[in-house]
Amino acid sequence: MPKKLPTSIDATQELLSGDGYLADRPLSTVVYLALKLGRPLFLEGEAGVGKTEIAKVLSSVLDRDLIRLQCYEGLDLAAAIYEWNYSAQMIEIRMAEAEGVDDRDRLQSDIFSDRFLIKRPLLQALEPHAGGPPVLLIDELDRTDEAFEAFLLEVLSDYQITIPEVGTVKAAEPPIVIITSNRTREVHDALKRRCLYHWVGYPSAERELAIIKARKPGVGDKLAEEVVGFIQALRGEDLFKSPGVAETLDWVSALNELNAIALDPATVNDTLGVLLKYQDDIARMEGSEAKRLVDQIQSDIRLRAAE
Repeated sequence: MPKKLPTSIDATQELLSGDGYLADRPLSTVVYLALKLGRPLFLEGEAGVGKTEIAKVLSSVLDRDLIRLQCYEGLDLAAAIYEWNYSAQMIEIRMAEAEGVDDRDRLQSDIFSDRFLIKRPLLQALEPHAGGPPVLLIDELDRTDEAFEAFLLEVLSDYQITIPEVGTVKAAEPPIVIITSNRTREVHDALKRRCLYHWVGYPSAERELAIIKARKPGVGDKLAEEVVGFIQALRGEDLFKSPGVAETLDWVSALNELNAIALDPATVNDTLGVLLKYQDDIARMEGSEAKRLVDQIQSDIRLRAAE
């Protein structure tokens, strides 16, 4: 029996938080509406802010299958929808010839049957699933080209795919569709119009601290507070790529493994590669800059504690 969808924004927020995803009110609202209206949800934002995680959490809390289409440059329909197992078809043809089968219509029907069809993510998502319609994650759509976007319009409009040799496959119930983009290029407006849209930004300090406590409960309060203060300050610097929530959690885990109970400049310098993924950013922040930020956030925390 499929789990019921949440019946309110508050219920959606609670549902997501039950699996450790602390969504703010606007994000909870758009997720609720996407589920309620059966519309695809298009999420844009910087890498590492939790766009992909939303699909994973929905799959977990709703107990639905997660089907992921990881996009990349040159993605074609054979990799996204289906292809025929040509080698197996050729073997079938050779065997039929050896057995003297001369009914061409029957042979064609046999080799284009379901057992020779290799189903890719989009076709899999349209099929019935025991636990209810699956969660279809179309991840990093901005990596594909406009031709693939154009095809996706048809799929998202009617939730059906036409296979010339078989016919049209149409979903009895539409899947829950989550589309993500890191905005390396603009996605066409025609596709966005078919979706509900939300920009997933960096969390506030309060929410990021809550995320750490929910996802890394073994980390001490002092370290967690200093980590959040440092990363929030770091995002205000002129960096090529600011750290996302994923890097925050990785850094907290790394510091915890090093038995750190508070930040110090030496440890920060040694672990900047966990937070920053470009050498120019690391070079900019290591040494005196790292010490300046550590001193600044520790001073701010002491002042708040004294108030």
